[in-house]
Amino acid sequence: MKQFFLTVAGVFVGLLLFVVGVPFLLIVIAAGAARPAPTPTQAVLQLDLRQGLTDQAPRTPFASLGGGGDSVMSIIETLRRAEKDDKVRAILVRLPEGGVAPAAADELRLAFKHFREVGGKPIYAHSQGLYPSGMVTSTYMLGASASEFWMQPDSSFQAVGISSESMFFKRFFDKYGVKADYEQRYEYKNAVNPYLYSDYTPAHRESTLSWMGSVYRTALVSAAVDRKRDPLQLTRTLEDGPYSAQEAQAKGLIDKVGQVSDIQALALDKAGKGSKLIDFDDYASRNKPTPIKTGPAIAVIGAEGAIVTGTSGGGSPFSGESNVYSDDVAQAFRNATEDKDVKAIVFRVSSPGGSDTASEQILAAMKAAKAAGKPVVVSMGTYAASGGYWISSQADAIVAQPSTLTGSIGVYGGKFAIGDALARFGVDTKQLHVGGDYAQAFGSGDGFTPEQRAKFAGWMDRIYAGFIIRVAEGRKLPADRVREIAKGRVWTGEQAKQLGLVDELGGFYQAVDKAKALAKLNGDVRLKRMDGGQSPFEALEKLLGVSETSMKTLAAAAWVLGDPRSQAILDEMAHARLRAAPGGASVLADTPVR
Repeated sequence: MKQFFLTVAGVFVGLLLFVVGVPFLLIVIAAGAARPAPTPTQAVLQLDLRQGLTDQAPRTPFASLGGGGDSVMSIIETLRRAEKDDKVRAILVRLPEGGVAPAAADELRLAFKHFREVGGKPIYAHSQGLYPSGMVTSTYMLGASASEFWMQPDSSFQAVGISSESMFFKRFFDKYGVKADYEQRYEYKNAVNPYLYSDYTPAHRESTLSWMGSVYRTALVSAAVDRKRDPLQLTRTLEDGPYSAQEAQAKGLIDKVGQVSDIQALALDKAGKGSKLIDFDDYASRNKPTPIKTGPAIAVIGAEGAIVTGTSGGGSPFSGESNVYSDDVAQAFRNATEDKDVKAIVFRVSSPGGSDTASEQILAAMKAAKAAGKPVVVSMGTYAASGGYWISSQADAIVAQPSTLTGSIGVYGGKFAIGDALARFGVDTKQLHVGGDYAQAFGSGDGFTPEQRAKFAGWMDRIYAGFIIRVAEGRKLPADRVREIAKGRVWTGEQAKQLGLVDELGGFYQAVDKAKALAKLNGDVRLKRMDGGQSPFEALEKLLGVSETSMKTLAAAAWVLGDPRSQAILDEMAHARLRAAPGGASVLADTPVR
């Protein structure tokens, strides 16, 4: 027994030393360690787009620990810094083999052109092949915007068009006894069509081909402008493919053929003796903005993903999943409204939709900001459709990329009735209820009764009518006109502008310029990120029941043990004090936006 207690005491002392002593040692080591090496006097930044892109960076730095790509917003912000940095001589872009989301390609193209024209520096693009995967034409457009566009020898050039494919489950459901019981408002609201039909309906086909055609034309016209080619001639040449890289060069579709090592050597040689190749993300983490604490500001509120009620505080800080939480976004608008330095708001939206009630909560917060004298400009990313358009509709101005998918002013809802399917396997579904008959309307055994469907359809009608009213008020259009162009149809930004659903075509910085104009701001204006949710470490504390200090210690430990990704976390913590501001605000850009 004595030995047992000695053993327990020894374990306790060991744990105490580990929990208290080791973290203290790690923090001392981390605090005293040298900061990351400064950017070389002459640097070429290598931007790798092959890992995929989100629209906005995850709020928590832990979400990136599992790898993955960059965000469009972080790239364009870093490019703005790099173009003013005399140490950065050029950018080398590694293009993906498949398609870049069209609106993301539009945004990056604008950033590339700004870097070249305002910064006066070259951008080199290299591809190891372009394959017919979805929106590969947009990837070609992005490469065409570079100073030089290279491809690997003998690689495949198959940017011949864009495609979209849908699976239809109606016959499968009929065979196995599944009934998709849904209501749509209206014929173009086709998200559930694959469950209801065995092929494209005329409206589904019309809408899909329409936005695809618009995206295709935008990509080809932009590529033709950047490569100084006739659009019709370029279109014919592309559609006559596929080609090898050498054939694409001979036809003037690209500039040169060579390995990535060849274009790296060229870029370094042109950058000057002693130039070094630097990872784009490393440069971004080493050259974080110095916050400006005084003077007028434009608040930037982000919203990416499905729109849901609640707050992000209950989710995992390690998750890369992105949702738009209505409580958080509404709080961010309140923070911006109460901040005396904030003179206008840019609301960056990239969402395919979600809950109507969550969307209404966000829209109400936006309207309150406007009523307080703070103009709101929406900057649309890849999507701003359905609920994404709902939360955008009453902004003072809407700026979208030509290839943004927006509109989809409509609703759908319903259920799958699987009672017959389960009965075939000996499973019987039976319901009990008290109260009105509608209490069992969403049971999974049977479809709606006629009475239940009538009530459910009335509910859909009310939501749709409310959507129409909000769009009509926000866009200053007659309700009948909104009904005519709505019906659940998806439009590109270019089409939406012609219909009055969007005010201007452009990217994030064009939205910032619009916000400055509406707020009558001149000269230097700082951008200020407004977040309404918890900080990453607060979320961890709530999730794991450990202190914020312990979380920082874990990050420091990972850094000491050599995980380079954890360095970004420490950098985030090192800047936390500088970035902290009332209402969860932080600086978005290093220098004022002019």
